[in-house]
Amino acid sequence: MRLISRWFLLGIALALAACSSGPDGNEVAPVPVASLVTLTVAGTEVARERDWDGRIEAIEHATLAAQTGGRVADLFFDVGDVVEEGAVVVRFTAVEQQSGQRQAQAALEAARASAAEAQANFRRIEDIHARRLVAKSEFDRARAASDAAQAQLAAARAALKTADEHVGYTAIRAPYRGVVTARHVEPGETVSPGQPLLSGLSLDRLRLLVALPQSEATRIRSDTRAVVVTDDGRRILATRVTVFPQADAVSSTVGVRLDLPEGETGLMPGMSAKAVFELGQAQAILVPTTAVAVRGEVESVYVIRADGLIGLRQVRTGRRQDGEVEILAGLTPGEQVAADAAQALQARRTQRAQMAEQ
Repeated sequence: MRLISRWFLLGIALALAACSSGPDGNEVAPVPVASLVTLTVAGTEVARERDWDGRIEAIEHATLAAQTGGRVADLFFDVGDVVEEGAVVVRFTAVEQQSGQRQAQAALEAARASAAEAQANFRRIEDIHARRLVAKSEFDRARAASDAAQAQLAAARAALKTADEHVGYTAIRAPYRGVVTARHVEPGETVSPGQPLLSGLSLDRLRLLVALPQSEATRIRSDTRAVVVTDDGRRILATRVTVFPQADAVSSTVGVRLDLPEGETGLMPGMSAKAVFELGQAQAILVPTTAVAVRGEVESVYVIRADGLIGLRQVRTGRRQDGEVEILAGLTPGEQVAADAAQALQARRTQRAQMAEQ
């Protein structure tokens, strides 16, 4: 349950029965000011969190390389372009590959004809051999010739399949939807097998990589709830936590990966973010962010004293989430603070001015 659901909100008139000393030493009452919404500070159970800085990386990233030789005829994408899965990104000239394909097709037709002839001859010899009109050696030679022709036919089919694949290699396709990050060739260049062509990565599947002290990593398991916090304060629940099975011998740290939900997250590989792990429950004091006044690097809240006067007290804050900020030091449960620092400032000024007139 959020603390705000337990705040005791009330409007108080700051003219209380308590007294204060005036300039002449006589006791005077605080002057009434406008109603001010306050809250009673209370502790609440919150998730105890630890955070470490990490770096975003892509789960899917690859460099496409040539699988056949040729000249680059078309380069359809450049750095920064979004490529859909299966789209042709590079096309080579295919003169040699298509010529090899036609030769393989012709060889297959010849092998098919030879196999048919050898099979027909074997059947004739087999029929004659059954009537004992031909020697067994002649029958064996006809069967061997038929088997050899069938083997040549299978080899020709395999050669045609290889030739078809080489023709297919002249059109390089994207293995997944992603963004081009580098282009290694230009149109007109002659490439050889294994030469890099384009590099890219997928923005749909990202993860955060962090290095944790080995003492902390042992407390984190795959079922630990973890959140990735971006620089703009967004919190993204990790879909999976992976703890590396070994520690770095030099830094004594253990790598942990946090997988992000699939789809656009607004993050890019190389960006920094925080990995936040929930490691149990703890007591904390939470107040609305509107209750905290910020002046330079100093943060304060307006406290309603027992005598009705408004005082400014410096506090030390922690994490901020969902319109609330954690107070690490400066407040204790049971105290009254103003829910809106801007309104409290005006009320304090009015209170001081009216008391000065008494």
